[in-house]
Amino acid sequence: MEKSKSMATINLFPRPLARALALCTLLLLAAGCTREPPEEQLRNTLGQMQQALEERAPARFMEHVSGDFVGNGGIDRDALQQMVRAQVLANQRVGLTFGPAEVEVQGSSATIRFSALATGGSGRFLPERGGAWDVTTGWREEGGDWRLLHASWERR
Repeated sequence: MEKSKSMATINLFPRPLARALALCTLLLLAAGCTREPPEEQLRNTLGQMQQALEERAPARFMEHVSGDFVGNGGIDRDALQQMVRAQVLANQRVGLTFGPAEVEVQGSSATIRFSALATGGSGRFLPERGGAWDVTTGWREEGGDWRLLHASWERR
């Protein structure tokens, strides 16, 4: 046989199928790179914080709090962390229900206003303690994630 003959190419996929697969792959990659809108990110972060409290995980809650957090009465991040830990230690069960959240995004900062109902107790039939608050929170985008920068709450 002649050495100058080219080797036959084996096509595993017919051209139209190969093109369709390539297009689908590009679309999936592009979809994976898209970010959710800031308002949705903020609502998800607030939900993660709620879940962390209900699962008695103060460290997970605090992951979403900025290092320079300021709250009612000038409490800082460390004081907030101690408050959250105290609630988890004092209550076998922690419940937190948010009312509808009003989200306003202004570039890399945002404000969320909502009502909150917190319950806690031994985990028996009814909560032993509870309270309702109107909450206003300020957020800042830090490294692609939203962090709680300040909060004020007023008992209802």
